[in-house]
Amino acid sequence: MPAALIATAVALPVALIVAVLVIAVMARQHTTREPLALGSVPAPAATGPQCTTLLPALPDQIGDYTRAELVQPAPPATTAWQLPDGGEPIVLRCGLDRPLEFNKASALQVVNGVNWFEIRDQTSGVTSGTWFAVDRGTYIAVTMPNSAGPTPLQDISNTITKALPAQPIDPGPVPN
Repeated sequence: MPAALIATAVALPVALIVAVLVIAVMARQHTTREPLALGSVPAPAATGPQCTTLLPALPDQIGDYTRAELVQPAPPATTAWQLPDGGEPIVLRCGLDRPLEFNKASALQVVNGVNWFEIRDQTSGVTSGTWFAVDRGTYIAVTMPNSAGPTPLQDISNTITKALPAQPIDPGPVPN
């Protein structure tokens, strides 16, 4: 048997295996996510100047999360980001009413110049929390998985600080 024929007989299956592996890796990197379906919530200021200024300024990527396509019709003044393999998203909603829980006794956390009020569902098994920016002339909610870490809120705070001027906070009265 000639050496060229033996080399071809060995090289052809190896090349085929390499090609299959390359295609598999490329297909995995380009997985398409299904559009996210988000429920609507009251957002009376969604078409206001704060939201129309903020939404286009938001980044397409926050940490490992990339902008997600939303099922249409999407709720107004809402955007979301998801990990490449899907999972629980980060959802931003602009123009909301003041949260009922936000009152003069509420603890606030300042992240990169933005005052945030956090609401956590104490129900067992809940793996996300919602943060409300309370000092920008409209309420902005960011709901994100606990596993997202601090980067999303930091990145969103940076954008809010650049896009919207700070305003005095307007908490509700302390409940009796």
